[in-house]
Amino acid sequence: MTAAPRQLDLEPNPDLAVGADQKPAWNRPSNRRHGFRNLHRLSRYGLHIRAPQVLRLHDDPDPAIGRLDKVAALTRPGSPFAAIAVVQGQRLLYEAYSPDMAPDQPHSIQSISKTPVNLIVGRLVADGRIDLGDRVDHYLPEIGSGYGAATVQQVLDMDVVNNFNEDYADHYGRPALPGESLGYNREEIAMGWRLPPPGEKEFSCRDFLCTIESEDITNPSDETQYRSPNTDVLAWIAERVSGEGLRDLLVQVVAAAGIAGTYYISTDHSGVPVIAGGASLTARDLARYGLIFARLGRGVQGEPIGDEAFLRRTLADRGTQVGDCRGWVRYSNHCYTNGRWLGHLGFAGQVMMADPQTGSAIAFFSVIESQDGDQEGYFPAVMAMGQQIFDHLT
Repeated sequence: MTAAPRQLDLEPNPDLAVGADQKPAWNRPSNRRHGFRNLHRLSRYGLHIRAPQVLRLHDDPDPAIGRLDKVAALTRPGSPFAAIAVVQGQRLLYEAYSPDMAPDQPHSIQSISKTPVNLIVGRLVADGRIDLGDRVDHYLPEIGSGYGAATVQQVLDMDVVNNFNEDYADHYGRPALPGESLGYNREEIAMGWRLPPPGEKEFSCRDFLCTIESEDITNPSDETQYRSPNTDVLAWIAERVSGEGLRDLLVQVVAAAGIAGTYYISTDHSGVPVIAGGASLTARDLARYGLIFARLGRGVQGEPIGDEAFLRRTLADRGTQVGDCRGWVRYSNHCYTNGRWLGHLGFAGQVMMADPQTGSAIAFFSVIESQDGDQEGYFPAVMAMGQQIFDHLT
């Protein structure tokens, strides 16, 4: 008679298990610096991409950058600072690292991951394959009410109202009860960054998109309505109209950037890249990537990877007003911009800025260790630092 199999002793994955604070272990404030340096290997699923041709960076130090008052203030010991790299053309002008970082260390770039959408959609608009005035459900008839009536342009500008709540202190990852908003923690399950509640199966990012609802998508103000699922909607449209998978579209972007290391990106359980926030790069490679925007959509071999006209419209006085930088910074075509530079911010202190006027780009990593990953005035201060660097290079 065969003995019954012995029950094996199992436990939830300790990096992804959710604690009493409703955060996975890697993203608890006390673990966050380690988590951001290792998210490329901690998320449940992922892929990596390397460029066939590398943009060489030549050391050409400009010590005056480190003496700029805003740079010195944001890179001081004991601050959230992790890394900074400033490049102009092929010149590496300045870089600095905290003791727990190094030039070859990948770091989560969080929502800077969204910026390839500007390049991909811009090229599809230039090719006549996307009309920015079309409704989302023209391209994605299966999408729910949270996006169906919105135009592509509204989604690009974070100008859509629905029941998704981008609250990083969100207290639940369970399904929303009637009348509740869908929280960011719920999206993290789809992203493979946390385990689902006991007894619940995994779901994909696109499954999640279709559960978002809205009675009226109209933004009653001119302020940015920041929602990470917008990026996934745009990437899905790009796949649908181009006939290419998102992975293949990102391969083209990575090749155009000429990064030296590896572009890591999380995927959901169905294999779709988490373009809303899942990428990790070194500081130098993020700066190399930023140069695509400084070159107004040209890759390292001169190939069009975005569209210059679309990028110039991105820089124009348009888009939604960024609340804590009102009158100074707008959200336009999936980038932050003040009319001179464009780039993006990422959760807990990540910033990429590119300046076409000087042909330069800045990568800045930091880790804010508060519960919600925010610190009042921090991002405006980093953007002001970037502006000071660009002014110095002018």
